Amino acid sequence: MPQASAEREGGVDAVIERLPSTGEFRDAMRNFVGNVSVLTAGKGDDRSGLVVTSAISLSADPPLLLACVNRSSSTWPLIERYGCFGWSVLGAGHQAVAERFTGFGGAKGPERYAGASWVTARTGASLLEDAVVGIDCTVEEMIDRATHSIIIGRVQQIRTRPGQGAMIYWNGAFRGLAD
Repeated sequence: MPQASAEREGGVDAVIERLPSTGEFRDAMRNFVGNVSVLTAGKGDDRSGLVVTSAISLSADPPLLLACVNRSSSTWPLIERYGCFGWSVLGAGHQAVAERFTGFGGAKGPERYAGASWVTARTGASLLEDAVVGIDCTVEEMIDRATHSIIIGRVQQIRTRPGQGAMIYWNGAFRGLAD
């Protein structure tokens, strides 16, 4: 049975008897500030990628990362099939990359890689050459929950290029955060 939650109205706690709608939940999540990263998977013409803001470190020993990926994305089956992925943390000047990897302008699959330089990591995954941080991962585990998979990646290689600020996502928009 769903639990009621409390809200303050005019100094008084009010009990809300219904669960939030999907739209209400999405609107609330837009208030979280997220670091923008691009996850890439696949090789050659069989590659794609997506923007994630739900990505964090999971463990330092061993080094593990965690990202949440919608199973309906074009990238999810590539991560599953190839068993590895690249994780490129975007800097303040990478808005065009972020927009391409969200599919802005209709870019799909390998088209998303256009306009930027990429390097091939140890596993064969692609990393943005001038990413603030580029991390090469093998898939440790994929845990399905609702519409998404929680993907746990074991870090195989790290590249860093500090001093570029950060690309963040807040209130429905990408924003560059300078050093």
